[in-house]
Amino acid sequence: MSSLQQIVDDTMTATTTIVTPLASPAPAPFAHSADFTPRYWLFSLPAVAIILTVIVFPWLFTLYMSSHDWKIGGGPEFVGLQNFVQLFRDARFVESMGHTLYFTILAVVLPIFFGTAAALVFHREFPFRGVLRTIFVMPMMATPVAVALVWTMMFHPQLGVLNYLLSLVGIGPQAWVYDPGTVIPTLILVEVWHWTPLVMLIVLGGLAGLPREPYESALIDGANDWHMFRHITLPLVWPFIMVAIVIRTIDALKAFDTIFVITQGGPGTASETLNIFLYLQAFQFYKIGYASAVVVIFFVIIIMLSLLLLYARQKSKWNA
Repeated sequence: MSSLQQIVDDTMTATTTIVTPLASPAPAPFAHSADFTPRYWLFSLPAVAIILTVIVFPWLFTLYMSSHDWKIGGGPEFVGLQNFVQLFRDARFVESMGHTLYFTILAVVLPIFFGTAAALVFHREFPFRGVLRTIFVMPMMATPVAVALVWTMMFHPQLGVLNYLLSLVGIGPQAWVYDPGTVIPTLILVEVWHWTPLVMLIVLGGLAGLPREPYESALIDGANDWHMFRHITLPLVWPFIMVAIVIRTIDALKAFDTIFVITQGGPGTASETLNIFLYLQAFQFYKIGYASAVVVIFFVIIIMLSLLLLYARQKSKWNA
């Protein structure tokens, strides 16, 4: 009995023992010394130097040139804001802004429409879907210059294959890019053919990630295909469509190579966008200061449009 009492007493003594916390280690000598403070900011210096050299300095120099009357072969002459005032009095510049707006709207709206429609088609199961989808995205893989050269031959009034195909169905030959009234819609045809596959891939990626539960509930409620597209598919896939709109808007605004190779801004100035106008002022008329003013205005337009698109993209996100 005394041994059992001794065991109970030892157990209670062990359970009531207070464990003292371990003492924190002594600080290392000179841990807070300024000589031993890591200077990680030194690793960012190469990136900062590259940004200053490639981005900041060219823009500052462009602003400097835009305030000077500067032609190749001569010295700069400070004119202040005279280049900007002259630009808005230049009927050719105002016309090029209208062409840019016209081209951008069509080059965004039509690929978005046809790309979304193609994504809805390829989202369904049908025979040879993979092969047809691969063929559909092939135009996007070609370079813009190669695409422009091929379409230039197809647009030829006498030797082009497009007029030959139209003649087979009894339609007369068309002027295509050789008519001021049809040159921009014809260039839009090239843009739609070239970039609709990109929109299709973006929207198709969004469709692949949509949940099935809303569609099952809609089927139980008796909704048809149009109702499900209008009230379920379109709202859910709209953030992906906004991504495609942002990308296409940027591409359309900076479009140069396709237009330059096919028309060089012609006939006359019928397809002269801001990029073509800028190129001609800088490298054909050698007005470096005047062209720099165009760059500054174009940059302001792009910044304002980018902020608007980013705001619309933020508003189109799914609500958690």
